[in-house]
Amino acid sequence: MTRSPPITLATRITILRLLGVPVFVVLVMYYLASLRAGAPQELYRQAALALFITVAATDALDGYLARKRGEISRLGSILDPIADKALMLSGLILLTKPSLPQLAPHIPLWFTGLVISRDVFLIAGALLIHAFAREVHVKPHLTGKIATVLHVVVIAWVLAQAAAGWFPWVVGLAAAFTAASWGIYLVAGLRQLEQAHRTAA
Repeated sequence: MTRSPPITLATRITILRLLGVPVFVVLVMYYLASLRAGAPQELYRQAALALFITVAATDALDGYLARKRGEISRLGSILDPIADKALMLSGLILLTKPSLPQLAPHIPLWFTGLVISRDVFLIAGALLIHAFAREVHVKPHLTGKIATVLHVVVIAWVLAQAAAGWFPWVVGLAAAFTAASWGIYLVAGLRQLEQAHRTAA
């Protein structure tokens, strides 16, 4: 009988990150409900902010441990981006509240649409490349990493209810890096498809 490989420390941290996402969602939803009712429960907002920062910070920790300990696993490589996207997209969607004036600042609808469109495009592109080239080679680019950090800043800014003065500039900068990473990954994907076409020919 073949024994399954043990779950590594890095993968356990990733699983904890993934389990933290629904808790974060519930906390934000309770806070928004109290805000809408005119009696904001700041404890929900503060707990959501603390949990969000903790889960976002451990994104780098599990990757570092996996490389440091030589325990990069297939399960971890699958769960890590899922945990990351689940946290970011849930935060963006929940805090995009143009119909809730009490939430100030809030994330603009166009920004959330940009981030979701890019992620959907990247997933669709990866599936297309896999269909033609079988293997998808995606190298993380600096613009994508900066965009992710700025997404964290945008969501944390809203949860912290920080001053709105500089917020549009932060959102604009995050949008610029999001669009730039989209373009870079598009070019890389087209090159892979072209190479696969040449190999097949």
